[in-house]
Amino acid sequence: MLRKIVRWFSASPPRTLLLGFGAIIFIGAMLLKLPFAAVNGQSMSFVDALFTATSAACVTGLVLFDTGTYFSTFGHWVILLLIQIGGIGFMTMATLFALILRRRISLKERLILQESLNQGSIEGLVRLVRKVILYALALETVGALLYTARFMFDMSFGQAMYHGVFHAISIFNNAGFDLTGDFRSLTGYSTDLYMNVVSIVLIILGGFGFVVLADLFEMKKKRKFSLHTKVVLTVTAALVVVGAFIIFVFEFTNGRSIGNEGFGEKALISLFQSVTTRSGGVTTVNIAEFRQATQFFIIILMFIGASPGSTGGGIKTTTFAVLVGAVLAMIRGKEDVVLFRLRLAQERVYKAVTVTLFCIGIVMLGTMVLSTTEDAAFLKILFEATSAFGTVGLSMGLTGELSVAGKLTIIFLMFIGRLGPLTLTYALGPKAGRPLYRHAEGKIIIG
Repeated sequence: MLRKIVRWFSASPPRTLLLGFGAIIFIGAMLLKLPFAAVNGQSMSFVDALFTATSAACVTGLVLFDTGTYFSTFGHWVILLLIQIGGIGFMTMATLFALILRRRISLKERLILQESLNQGSIEGLVRLVRKVILYALALETVGALLYTARFMFDMSFGQAMYHGVFHAISIFNNAGFDLTGDFRSLTGYSTDLYMNVVSIVLIILGGFGFVVLADLFEMKKKRKFSLHTKVVLTVTAALVVVGAFIIFVFEFTNGRSIGNEGFGEKALISLFQSVTTRSGGVTTVNIAEFRQATQFFIIILMFIGASPGSTGGGIKTTTFAVLVGAVLAMIRGKEDVVLFRLRLAQERVYKAVTVTLFCIGIVMLGTMVLSTTEDAAFLKILFEATSAFGTVGLSMGLTGELSVAGKLTIIFLMFIGRLGPLTLTYALGPKAGRPLYRHAEGKIIIG
């Protein structure tokens, strides 16, 4: 029986990804369940350990216990390792070890890597893995140095370096875990320009995706960006600017959030929230104090999320761009979706629609289940479900109040959100064959 199960999982790259990711989360949960993973020396329940491990491996950031005060140094390093593996990808890490050991990467492993990195072909995958590791470690190192320099004003050099490394890895991977204590996140640095700029840059770079990072770092060599990079950069910039403006306007007079701050501080806080809501997970203000209109707008940003092949979740910026392009094409009476003077294949449009509807269905299902198991306001529940699926990690305070059924639901949402709904469907669904016939064309009234 065990041999059949292993053979079934190894039959396709999506299934292997599903098994590998699940195995990492399980191992992480068992390590976090150990008594010395907590400061008080007491073992947490398996469900709580599984929740924390899933949140870390899926780079989400929803927490049941305060990371800075509840977990020991061992617990911190387990969480950090899960974040790093989850952010870069476990197959990327496995390939790194294979390259270190000078082992040949097989065709099957390249196919799994192709699925993991969301690439269209296996050409140049090993070279891309090298770039992924190099860029990630370089950016995390720079981030750790910058954070350490700032934390040295608040604590000793050893503590500053420890906090710097942890926050650099967590924030670059859009994980949202922090060591500030008392569930404060970065609220103590809400008007600190240095901390805000460093965090914003790390979140955005982590959310671009490694293919875009490769294009940016090799701009002098290539002298032009791919269509994918152009779309990611354009949509990201538009969402950040529009998001910051809307949050700024909606919260301008709200004394419980940013209403009592100066104009410049309001703009800085609004900009940070616009960036972090699409997958960052850390926050400089209490989201629960925002107006309902702002909270609902944040839900929309969380649902869109980061970019393909990145450390973030959501339906992705490129999917959003294709949907907007399809709507504009329909309004103009055009058959083709054109972005930057390039026509998109119809299959890309179908996939964007499929991903969006699938994700809406999953969020709706999760929200319905949580509405049944949890005694909380609907907007609070919808916010939590979207945050979990988008692997964002922001919360309006519901996470710590979840029932066992609610925790399992959030675990399910985080897992699907990080793995990707289509990957899960391909993994569990039957193997598609080539159709032997096509049906006659029919007409249906739309709208």
